[in-house]
Amino acid sequence: MSHPSGDQPQHNLSRRALFTGAGTAAFAAALGLPIPFARFLPEGVIPVALAQDGLSGKEGLTILGDRPLNAETPVHLLDENVTSAAHMFVRNNGLTPSLTDEDIANWTLSIDGEVERPLTLSLDDLRGDFQQVALQLQIECGGNGRKFITPAARGNQWSFGAVSCAEWTGVRLSDVLSRAGLKRSAVYTGHYSADLHLSGDPEKHAISRGVPIAKAMEPHTIIAHAMNGDDIPLLNGHPLRLIAPGWPGSCSQKWLTRIAVLDHEHDGEKMTGQSYRIPKTPVAPGTEVADADMKIIESMPVKSIITAPQTGHRVQAGDVFEVHGHAWAGDNDVAAMDVSIDFGATWARADLTRPVNRYAWQHWRADLTLPQHGYYEVWARATDNDGRMQPATQPGWNPRGYLNNLMHRIAVFAL
Repeated sequence: MSHPSGDQPQHNLSRRALFTGAGTAAFAAALGLPIPFARFLPEGVIPVALAQDGLSGKEGLTILGDRPLNAETPVHLLDENVTSAAHMFVRNNGLTPSLTDEDIANWTLSIDGEVERPLTLSLDDLRGDFQQVALQLQIECGGNGRKFITPAARGNQWSFGAVSCAEWTGVRLSDVLSRAGLKRSAVYTGHYSADLHLSGDPEKHAISRGVPIAKAMEPHTIIAHAMNGDDIPLLNGHPLRLIAPGWPGSCSQKWLTRIAVLDHEHDGEKMTGQSYRIPKTPVAPGTEVADADMKIIESMPVKSIITAPQTGHRVQAGDVFEVHGHAWAGDNDVAAMDVSIDFGATWARADLTRPVNRYAWQHWRADLTLPQHGYYEVWARATDNDGRMQPATQPGWNPRGYLNNLMHRIAVFAL
């Protein structure tokens, strides 16, 4: 398709207009072209050419939805030992806040509720008044793998790329809570943030998750103000986000503004009903499960990915080639990593590194040889330090398609 200037159109729609739902006339103006079937564009859906613009600073991500914006990382782009800002997935429940320099300069975090000394902390307070820590911490969406659930579960159809392990710099949440002085009645946290509800109603929260006090006081749960030594990308929570590693990424609240300490389990948005919950006992696929029979997801299951080579790789039969990737296990460590080229009939042990710190993912590698011309698959299987092993197929069914840790596999052709 050609354009009057001979160049691609310039998309001049502001980020705020993009994420808060501009009309089709504004979309057409931003594209520099009419939209002949604009009358059929569902309300709140952004043209994909503009939705990609919403991924400023990202590279190669696949958009799964544009309202809210959600995008996953193709697995081969996760080959870095430390996930770059460009390759970190995006998981939103509401609308990305539009923040000015003044908003950032005046940002505060409040700590209140079941504490002796409620606090209001600026970014400078967090940087200057508390010990700074820098940790590689994995974050994974609870719905990672939902695409492979049968029968299908509603929600973003993540495959394997809703996971990351960046280096986060910030302060331990335990240090901040200790400064506030936890009361004996404190049992849970409730997190609040600056993202907007999809309705645009400022009285509604897009998401408000929390964690038990024991997880909040775990020394790797941090309030982060930097990622990989730079500002956190806006789409990943700039200027402040919580990192509760090993648990569903929804616990790691972005654009953090308040932590309420509670004397009961938090009941904020996306904490109740079926959200981020699984059945208390196994159920048959497709079963309707009452809310009272669901439990909150805490530690994520053991999982691994093959980041190289990409699926479809071609190699000469008899030649050695390397396969490698990452593995992680929620609150646990990965104890063993195995690979198979015969659909799981036999397994070979892969080399596995120790994590650089708790909750960092672990890197693995193996040298493989395909014995003769033909089609092969490389299967990767991680086992955690409690002996729990990835299954070859979905491990069980739940209404929202959470916690699918089936093995990752790639196709390889021997020439």
